[in-house]
Amino acid sequence: MGRVHGDHVHEPVGSSKPRPLALALAITVFFLVIEVAGGLLTNSLALLADAGHMATDAAALALALFAVWLARRPATPARSFGFYRAEVLAALANAATLIVICFFIFWEAIQRLIEPPAVDTLPMLVIAVLGLAANAGSALVLIRSGMHTHDLNVRGAFLHVVGDLLGSVGTIAAAVVMLATGWYLADPILSIGIGLLILRSAWRLLWDSVDVLLEATPAHIDPAEVRHAMQQVRGVEGVHDLHIWTVTSGLVALSGHVEVNDRRDWHEMLIELAALLRERFGIAHVTLQPEQHRRLPEPFRGCSLDSPEGQSACLVPLPGGLNRDGRSIEPGVTQR
Repeated sequence: MGRVHGDHVHEPVGSSKPRPLALALAITVFFLVIEVAGGLLTNSLALLADAGHMATDAAALALALFAVWLARRPATPARSFGFYRAEVLAALANAATLIVICFFIFWEAIQRLIEPPAVDTLPMLVIAVLGLAANAGSALVLIRSGMHTHDLNVRGAFLHVVGDLLGSVGTIAAAVVMLATGWYLADPILSIGIGLLILRSAWRLLWDSVDVLLEATPAHIDPAEVRHAMQQVRGVEGVHDLHIWTVTSGLVALSGHVEVNDRRDWHEMLIELAALLRERFGIAHVTLQPEQHRRLPEPFRGCSLDSPEGQSACLVPLPGGLNRDGRSIEPGVTQR
């Protein structure tokens, strides 16, 4: 089996600098307190909805900071990939929180559509403008750091900050309408708009997080194209059990079985395959197993995750008659 790592340096979440995150978090928390107090004093749901979105921004930034710390912990024999997946778990938790807040906003908005209360509009407008400035400041800090382009939970936090910035614009619009016309339905209607904005960001973040946790092939990589490119390398007769997955943002891994002939040295093929995967597809963590398929015993030829029959052939009893929990199992029972 050959294993090749690229010679360039990855920047997964553990190597992200925490200072921009900490600065954005401080700005967000400061104005969050102001918006909550202002929403309660002015009786503005739009302002409270915007504060709720800002609270999710603060949570996302805090989780991103925690993930940076956790991802720096060294790998162990039991956790050979280290704690890189901390960013994915943080993003998943943040997405779930966002969805809960959305339902709360929708419920409150429906109640206020039925009986719209009076809103103290001028203080609401002033505080919303301050919130807009805070969101703009946080977004600018993250943009300058550049982390929002490659780090999943930082990208999620950035999307929430931008969404909250737009939500502040909506709150300002509602305040202007109410100040000019006295039409208080503008407050719950704009709140629903803010909630939909949050829900969209939450769903996208949830989808990306689950994809990584399910070890799905990254969206920008076509596995059929990868397989075809590998099969074009001289000496390669076939590729099976090809797996491509994201370890953490910016770190893609690949493993596969390569059927080779005996007319070319495997190490030459390995170097060529690794260079192809790194330069053409951006995959640097590569583990490839060479096989002369015709010479393998039947159990090896049959075991494969590419088909249900092959998966069945991969089932073997654990040694000592124990299952993975250490409990005894009946003879003939197999564990995956």
